[in-house]
Amino acid sequence: MVLVGNTQEKKRYKIHTIAFYNLENLFDAINEPNKLDEYSPIMEIKTDRAKVYKRKIKNMARVISDIGYDSSKNTPSIIGVCEIENHVVLEDLVNSPDLIDSDYGIIQYDSPDARGIDVALLYQKRIFTPLHSKTYELKIYDREDNKRIYTRDQLLVSGKLENEDIHILVNHWPSRRGGETKSRSKRIAAAQLSKHIIDSLQTKNPYSKVVIMGDLNDNPTNVSVKKILKAKTKKGKVGLKGIYNPFTKFYNNGLGTTAYRDTWSLFDQILVTKPFLTKDYTSLKLYKARIFNKNYLITKSGTYKGYPFRSWSNGGFSNGYSDHFPVYIQIVKEVKK
Repeated sequence: MVLVGNTQEKKRYKIHTIAFYNLENLFDAINEPNKLDEYSPIMEIKTDRAKVYKRKIKNMARVISDIGYDSSKNTPSIIGVCEIENHVVLEDLVNSPDLIDSDYGIIQYDSPDARGIDVALLYQKRIFTPLHSKTYELKIYDREDNKRIYTRDQLLVSGKLENEDIHILVNHWPSRRGGETKSRSKRIAAAQLSKHIIDSLQTKNPYSKVVIMGDLNDNPTNVSVKKILKAKTKKGKVGLKGIYNPFTKFYNNGLGTTAYRDTWSLFDQILVTKPFLTKDYTSLKLYKARIFNKNYLITKSGTYKGYPFRSWSNGGFSNGYSDHFPVYIQIVKEVKK
């Protein structure tokens, strides 16, 4: 948290970073017989697996500690993560040297995902106070054999930030395996579940401050985000119970968080509800949104030059970070004199 000044109005503000990061298969080095974790890249490492795991943790911690630091002078107040295996890897992460002083709490539930990957929320205990958390199962079925597809739950955490009620919904929607068209219905179903959760919050309080974040495996312009969530590109178009997507403009300008076959996608997004958009800064308001793509996160050479510098390639550990860039928003509140 840092104080920033507006020289014209002579006002000061507190800044909080709220981030999301796909940690690209952050699995521990131990084979879990009840999960399909043998398909995770670390299980392909035959020697020094524990050493690779420690390096992966260190790399993830470095990135998280850096997100938004330039303007906030602090690590993220709240960060959602996905592609993590269990509570243990998160404990190792938050207790790493780059993050231990931030004293992060962890909210994580085991989901029914076939590979055992989950979403989770990390929060600075001295800044955010969680009051309630719950997971929501996404029940989807294969169109050909009608068998259930086990995927990630959606995590809702409600709590107090700057003594205000806020709600954080963390997502990792179904992938595009089999092609975007064939898999589209799965992400539409995920969006419908998210919309149901948001609607429930807004039924209780139309002015609910909700932050929707995640690896949606869809772009801001896809049906799931634009039509189901009804996320708007312009603040002025957002109604009382509406949703604003600040990342649409980045996508329209050719920017993304992950790349495939020389095409950028902006699957990682953070959206907010209307109460974050008013100009009354005596309560928490959206200040800015960014893709965190610092130079060290970018592949410097080879076939994938310019892509995110991922951790795993060719059956080994590249000493990189993730195949996704993190995203973040910063919200501010005026400091009373």
